[in-house]
Amino acid sequence: MPEAGEITALLHDWKEGDPAAIEHLFELVYPQLRQIAGVLFRGERAENLLQPTSVVNELFLKLIRQRSLRFEDREHFYSLSARLMRRVLVDQARSEGRQKRDGGFPVQLHPDLAWVDARPAEMMDLDRVLEELDQLDSRKCKMVELRFFLGFTAEETAELMNTSKATVDRELRFVRGWLNDRLHRN
Repeated sequence: MPEAGEITALLHDWKEGDPAAIEHLFELVYPQLRQIAGVLFRGERAENLLQPTSVVNELFLKLIRQRSLRFEDREHFYSLSARLMRRVLVDQARSEGRQKRDGGFPVQLHPDLAWVDARPAEMMDLDRVLEELDQLDSRKCKMVELRFFLGFTAEETAELMNTSKATVDRELRFVRGWLNDRLHRN
């Protein structure tokens, strides 16, 4: 993972209007975001219109279009990146006209998986429930996004959120149960 200070400095320079900062930021974080998106598509059908590179590119296009964005630090940047990548997948699922699956599905948020299975119908269901979680507890939602949508380790998530690994592990165990309950209820 790139150095925290370097990302924060680039975000500050971008905020101050330095056009080269976004290019350097892109070069710095692109490999990690591309790797994360690649894990997303492991096991995905070959004819899928959306590919890992296009997810990351779409993320940066969304970031660049948001001229009013003011990132406080790298945690803020990665949190928004996770949210925007999730949004790209949900938008793709909606554009494919997928319908909600009957009966919900188990949430596969295992520590060895960097991303939730990205099948469009499931992505829409999960997005709906994550929006509900965000309204109830935005901190837990942010943990899910960092840990499972951006593929950060529990240690990296704890560092970014200024908490302990034990807290991240404990809260994510709770969230897994809560997500499964909400998905099977609807």
